[in-house]
Amino acid sequence: MKRSVIEASATDRGERVDRLLAGRLPHLSRSRLQQLLREGSVTFSGRPVKPSMRLDGDEVFEVVEPPAAPAAPAPEALPVSVLYEDADVVVLDKAAGMVVHPGAGHRQGTLVNALLHHVVDLQGVGGELRPGIVHRLDKDTSGVMVVAKTAQALAVLQRAFAARDVEKVYLAIVAGAPPDAGTFRTLHGRHPVDRKRFTGRGAKGKPAVTHWVVKQRLEGAALVEVSLETGRTHQIRVHFSEAGYPLLGDPLYGSRASRQLTQSPRLALHALRLGFPHPRTGRRLSVTAPLPTDLEVALTRLAPPRRQRPRPVR
Repeated sequence: MKRSVIEASATDRGERVDRLLAGRLPHLSRSRLQQLLREGSVTFSGRPVKPSMRLDGDEVFEVVEPPAAPAAPAPEALPVSVLYEDADVVVLDKAAGMVVHPGAGHRQGTLVNALLHHVVDLQGVGGELRPGIVHRLDKDTSGVMVVAKTAQALAVLQRAFAARDVEKVYLAIVAGAPPDAGTFRTLHGRHPVDRKRFTGRGAKGKPAVTHWVVKQRLEGAALVEVSLETGRTHQIRVHFSEAGYPLLGDPLYGSRASRQLTQSPRLALHALRLGFPHPRTGRRLSVTAPLPTDLEVALTRLAPPRRQRPRPVR
């Protein structure tokens, strides 16, 4: 760990602190410096500073540079629920709350870390940071995922996903009363204002197709089974939200009313079934992940009360 003390002078008055630090610490890239500021590794009088802070010219800053994280993720003995496994693939039931692969803010505790412990010789299959990863699920989405154990299996599965030769079925709990069945067909792209979000209302984007059927009517909500023709980022969440039926527990696309319907702290979305051609034999393989307990509880809580039969008059 490296510590640096940076002193501002009268000539720096009015300057932004990030620009001061960029000039004084030339070995740090701009993105690395911004990361240190976001993480609170730059302090003034013991308190983290914001990149936009303007200098008076007499400040003394301490910059702490933690050791660089290893380029490749390390194996970790984390629990993994295996639904199917052979020499070519492993099909998992990903838990809600687990990130699929390492990234900013998630260097450890990911599904990849768990897989490297579970699968021998997975390291490097398709890349160091995402070994064996064919597709992803959002952090708060639970359910079935397939991972390739060899480079050949990875290439075959990637072609199958690109050719839309994969069955992807989800269960979601949405607010409101959607029609019994339907299809969303939109273009899918980044939201023009909020870059963390996507939208199906733009004039440009990639085609996105979502089919659904209502499986159960609930109090103020519905359980829907969703089949995807395409696999765009946040596709199910965007389509139902923009149709007026946001998923329960969705912090990004949900409404206040939809978040109040359930006490579940996570997104009410579960990857139920995945069907794909086996990369070695070509035969169709279909794997189902059971609905997790938290969503079962949510369904029970939202179930409409049973109507009591009137007692006969004597």
